[in-house]
Amino acid sequence: QGQLVESGGGLVQAGGSLRLSCAGSGPTFGSYHMGWFRRAPEKEREFVAAITWDGVRTKYADSVKGRFTISRDNAKNTMNLEMNSLKPEDTAVYYCNAVDYYSANSLWGSWGQGTQVTVSS
Repeated sequence: QGQLVESGGGLVQAGGSLRLSCAGSGPTFGSYHMGWFRRAPEKEREFVAAITWDGVRTKYADSVKGRFTISRDNAKNTMNLEMNSLKPEDTAVYYCNAVDYYSANSLWGSWGQGTQVTVSS
């Protein structure tokens, strides 16, 4: 399991955009399918988006489909989440993790600090 560091969160008005980044360490980052998850206040952590190890396939939660775009750069050990048309209900702490692409379940037991996204109405 590598170390993951999320960044790029902030406060934005509804309709605005943010770009989150996930920086991974170790030579195996590019071997894993990766994903984004989020935890809103008083809610369970939920799946947001996933991307295969080679960046060819992506999948999204219905709630973000058409607004968010996941991408990765294995040469830089990074993964990004472009978030557009943000809504107040997108407010959450966002995390990255390795994923089982088909089940969208996270693979690694430990989580990073996450990055806070707050969308004001």
